[in-house]
Amino acid sequence: MSDALIAASRTLADRLRPLTFSTASHVYLPLDYAREPHELYLQRFGGGKKRVVFLGMNPGPFGMAQTGVPFGEIPAVRDWMGISAPVGKPAAEHPKRPVQGFDCPKSEVSGRRLWGLFAERYPVADDFFREHFVLNYCPLVWMSATGANLTPDKLPSNEMEAVESACLDHLAAALEVLDPQYLIGVGGYAEERLKAAAERTGTKATLGRILHPSPASPAANRGWGEAATKQLLAQGIWT
Repeated sequence: MSDALIAASRTLADRLRPLTFSTASHVYLPLDYAREPHELYLQRFGGGKKRVVFLGMNPGPFGMAQTGVPFGEIPAVRDWMGISAPVGKPAAEHPKRPVQGFDCPKSEVSGRRLWGLFAERYPVADDFFREHFVLNYCPLVWMSATGANLTPDKLPSNEMEAVESACLDHLAAALEVLDPQYLIGVGGYAEERLKAAAERTGTKATLGRILHPSPASPAANRGWGEAATKQLLAQGIWT
């Protein structure tokens, strides 16, 4: 099954690679320059059906942009998952947002919170991934001329049509492979995209969400782990 996820990921990269965006000075596609650790993640943990699939939005500058793994906080990927591999460079690199791969000294706060919660409950990564998997909806990182992160909602809708089409196709293909019982959006945007993919595939999976762990969220900064755990317990995902 991981082979099917890898094939779907490569198709997604092929569809996104030629796209251009008028409001972004730089666009990174980690599926290209960080493909080796990305495919190690899919290969090692994407086999078999999953009870729960979590979906994020798009890469953070110090997470998946560096490691190729969704919410890819480096210590979590390297030490908990046991994944470390060479990472190349994007075609055009912003001087304020260098890609340093597993040598990046900065922390991805959202990833530290998300994977930290999972690792606390499942000290052995294989135990978590036996029933759970984490995907990102879109693998692109957009930056302004200043190096500021641009979220998908900040981009022109006409330029996002091709992105949405490719990413929704990829998500639907991944869900058909993983066949989950629960679809959990990490934040509202991801929940909406899961709903669209579920409608397309006809899955009977239960749709839900948890609070996004971003430090830009005041609620997440008041104890994200406790809040997310309560949400997962309330939805019957964890017991």
